[in-house]
Amino acid sequence: MSDTIPFPSNVPGRGRLACVGLGMTLGSHLTPLARSHIAQADVVFAALSDAIAEEWLKSMHPDVRSLQPYYAEGKPRMRTYREWVALMMAELRAGKRVCGVFYGHPGIFAWSPHKVIEQARAEGYEAHMEPGISAEDCLYADLGFDPGRYGCQHFEASQLLYCERRIDPAGYLVLWQVGVVGNRSVGRLDTGPAYRALLVERLGQDYPPDHEVIIYRGATLPIERPRIRRIILRELAEVSLTAEETVVLPPAVTLQPNRAMLERLQVLDAKGQGVAAV
Repeated sequence: MSDTIPFPSNVPGRGRLACVGLGMTLGSHLTPLARSHIAQADVVFAALSDAIAEEWLKSMHPDVRSLQPYYAEGKPRMRTYREWVALMMAELRAGKRVCGVFYGHPGIFAWSPHKVIEQARAEGYEAHMEPGISAEDCLYADLGFDPGRYGCQHFEASQLLYCERRIDPAGYLVLWQVGVVGNRSVGRLDTGPAYRALLVERLGQDYPPDHEVIIYRGATLPIERPRIRRIILRELAEVSLTAEETVVLPPAVTLQPNRAMLERLQVLDAKGQGVAAV
């Protein structure tokens, strides 16, 4: 009996789509189901910034097409992402089994997988997203904290500058894409210290200037170790950050009991005991 998992479809010759996650660490995080989607596709599109990862993927399939060349300095990123969708949809409409492969989880900080699946389904094609191990999953393991203990908020860093958001300093705060915080020029690939200084100013509303900040990047190759740097908040504007690094702020204050709610819960508990006694 074959151990491969059939590419989902009930209509022979009908185009089918799967967007799968490669995981973060090359070769270690690819699930059997994601591997099966890749192997059984007619064409594989790869959105991988690592050339080694692309070469490894090519060893699994004879027709792997890189999406990276569609990036260009000064070119709006959204135009690139729309081109990716158009490329995958063209093969899908041609009756091909299409697989899009993305780093980590294909549904996290990735516009194109969501959009191409939405468009494919709207046109009547079967389309599926297969999750992968994300940078968030690795972060919990490498930094050694449980998001359920104190709670954990996740924000795209620029969103804290563009929108009114409420931060809870009693829990962990995870900030994504700090390296491009405040980037309103869609063709630019990074921003400088002045932009991060605005983020530090915003975070200063909830954290003291000497509060610990962890800069994290997960390992992408089996021979690598995660990169973890610890600084204080006031230093964040001046340190160099790549697009792949994530910023984590541990809790700054202790959790405070909600006494009014605890009293109400105690009343409910007492009522429940009385019912049980009857």
